[in-house]
This record gives sequence, structure tokens and C-alpha cells, in this order.
Amino acid sequence: MITVQNLIKHFGDKKAVDGVSFTINDGEIFCLIGPNSAGKSTIVKSIIGLLEPTSGEILVNGKSVLKHPEQTKKEIGYIPDEPAIWPSMTGEEFIYFTQALYGMNESGREKHLVELLKPFHLSGLEKEYFENYSRGNKQKFSITAAFSHKPKVLLVDEPIVGLDPIGAETAKKMFSQFAKDGGSLLLVTHTLSVAEEISHRLGFLKNGKLVAVGTISELREQANVGKDASLEEVYQKLA
Repeated sequence: MITVQNLIKHFGDKKAVDGVSFTINDGEIFCLIGPNSAGKSTIVKSIIGLLEPTSGEILVNGKSVLKHPEQTKKEIGYIPDEPAIWPSMTGEEFIYFTQALYGMNESGREKHLVELLKPFHLSGLEKEYFENYSRGNKQKFSITAAFSHKPKVLLVDEPIVGLDPIGAETAKKMFSQFAKDGGSLLLVTHTLSVAEEISHRLGFLKNGKLVAVGTISELREQANVGKDASLEEVYQKLA
């Protein structure tokens, strides 16, 4: 569903992403981990079309993000690391706005909204303004909106930050179910326990380069640690 081929991104003289290539299959959760400024968010923003690569190719469902931006964006739900929404917009308005951007029909949207609000128990909060939400509730509405247009691909940048333990568990279940239903998910997180729990494969980024890719077992071998080593131990060795 997602193919990244030799992606390079410069910011002035700095090479933030240096020849990164990977694929994400249908029904797969692929997690990017690595130190700060390794290039993780830059890759996500390049796939969604917020940044233009210096060179390389990105395909979503076989179509080029650069050549077919509208078609590829229709396939994608995006959860940024910081939920930046107009403060004078309500949660309900934000979800309807997101659906309208993706061309969803207004018919039945109220009934659909009721179902969307259930996982995080947001019913009763949807008519309040974003400026009055806690950081966690802003994140919950951001996640809910990303699912609202039924995407085939989810790009998720630090989804657990700010969520309470029950909310974090709900988010993990939503992501896992999304993959089970055939969706493809790219997850960026420093919460290694989450990455280890729900990812099918992982990629370790360092200084803009993808230095290791594979299942947790394969990463243990590449890091030359024991077969029972945690992802945190693998991370420390690769870093």
C-alpha cells in the first residue's frame, strides 16, 4: 500500500532523510523508531504531501504522491504529533469538516458521528470548543477524525502522548483492528512498549538513514542481542 523509494530530503545544507526505502503491505503496522531528529516525522510529512522530497519516489496504492496528490491523499488518514485545530471549532464540526474535505456525503453523518464517538466515550463533548478540551481530548478527537472518512492508510505520529491509560489502550486496539481489516499503518513513536506490542515490522532510523528493518526478532539479530531482549534493549544497541 505504501512504497518509499530512495527518499532524500534536504533542509538547506542538512540532509534530514538520506536514501530511505521501505514498503508497508496491506494489513500491516510498520513502526519507525529512532532518536530525535532522525528523520521520522519528515518521512511521514513527505508521504502525506506536507513536504516535497528533494528526490526519490513515494507511492500510495500504486500512485505517485507527487504526480497524483489528490488521489493519494484521499486514501490517507493523518494523526499529527500535535493536534493543531482551530480553537473556535467544536469536536463535532472538526469531524464533519474532515469528512467534507474527503468528499464524504452528508447523508447519515449524524448517525455515523454517534458511532465514531463511542471508542473514546466522547459523546457529550462533541459540541464543546477545542480551546476548552484537555490535551488528551484534543488527541482523541484528532484520532477519531482520522478514522472518520474510512481511509486505507493511516499515518500516525506519536499518538499516545497526552492520552490517559484507558485512552491509550483504546487507541492501540483501534490501530490493531484497522490493520486486521486490511488497512496499512505507519506509526512513529518513542513509546517503545507500544511499538513492540502492536507493530508487525519496525524500522530504525539514525541520522536520516534506515539502519535496520524487520520484525522484532529480526531486529534482535541485527542488533546482536539475545532472543528475549526487549525492544528498548534493541534500541539502545542500535543507537
